[in-house]
Amino acid sequence: MSLAELLWQGTLETLLMVMPSALIAQALGTLLGVVLHLTRPSGLTPNAFSHRLLDAAVNVGRSLPFIILLVLLIPLTRLLTGTSIGSTAAIVPLTVAAIPFVARLVDGALRDVPTGVTEAARAMGASTAQVVFKVLLPEARPALVHGFTVMLVSLIGYSAMAGAIGGGGLGDLAIRYGYQRFETDIMIATVVVLLVLVQGVQWIGDLTARKIDHR
Repeated sequence: MSLAELLWQGTLETLLMVMPSALIAQALGTLLGVVLHLTRPSGLTPNAFSHRLLDAAVNVGRSLPFIILLVLLIPLTRLLTGTSIGSTAAIVPLTVAAIPFVARLVDGALRDVPTGVTEAARAMGASTAQVVFKVLLPEARPALVHGFTVMLVSLIGYSAMAGAIGGGGLGDLAIRYGYQRFETDIMIATVVVLLVLVQGVQWIGDLTARKIDHR
């Protein structure tokens, strides 16, 4: 297989790991972030016990090094995918690693929404769900897009680590050819592709956030 074919296959495997993980983690992380925001003392439905519990869970999830999480989640990965190696299997730990990260970013984005906006919606009789879906999330869209971009870039980095235990993708390519076989040209080419991928994601994310920011 030529270098170009190896890089193309590695890039496809990386995208196969990262994109489903990013979408699932964004959905679940947004839900968790909204609940975190609503239950905080200054939130719309304050609940100190629930907030402290969720806050601690998010902190624990964010503090675990990804390479350790990969190993810890092998039984769950086997249960859900039937295997612990390959690109499909890597989706499970990537998703689990990204959920608390997204939750914290969403909580931070919602806190930046001016309280006057939510108070005005409340004064007009809006329910909690209406405030969340018609005020908080729309007002926080630029910050949420920035957060999604940061999460996507982080997942690309995590996916390279997944290559260390047979996760496939560009990380696996760099380890098998660049590290184990000392083929430096493949290692350098892989790094260049990863850099281009990250720069492309960051550029699209910044452009999208600017377009939807009407403040």
